[in-house]
Amino acid sequence: MAQKKRHSRAEIATKLAHANDLAMRGKLQSQIARTLGVSVMTLHRWRKASHGPQPAHGVAQPNGARGNRIAELQLENLRLRRLVTDLLLEKIRLEEAAQGPKVFGVTGRDGHPDNDRLYP
Repeated sequence: MAQKKRHSRAEIATKLAHANDLAMRGKLQSQIARTLGVSVMTLHRWRKASHGPQPAHGVAQPNGARGNRIAELQLENLRLRRLVTDLLLEKIRLEEAAQGPKVFGVTGRDGHPDNDRLYP
């Protein structure tokens, strides 16, 4: 079994700064943890304990600003969903109009369609 290594506060701060730099470059959490020589869970715990900036999750903001941003995004999401619904309904109407009237052929006694009858 591997022996656990305790990192000093200075090492943790240095590794977190390096992790934030790697995250800004677009590296995955697993790649960052592997580069630092720690597990993803350890990296997560360090970030949670430090309360520092976490570029992988967004820019650090005060709780009030974050709550306002969430409310704005939820409102925008609702508007976009309604817009998509309206556009889909319009698309369906246009497709139905492009098809023209529906004709249901009725076959006569001879087995051929009787095209003089239209049923909506």
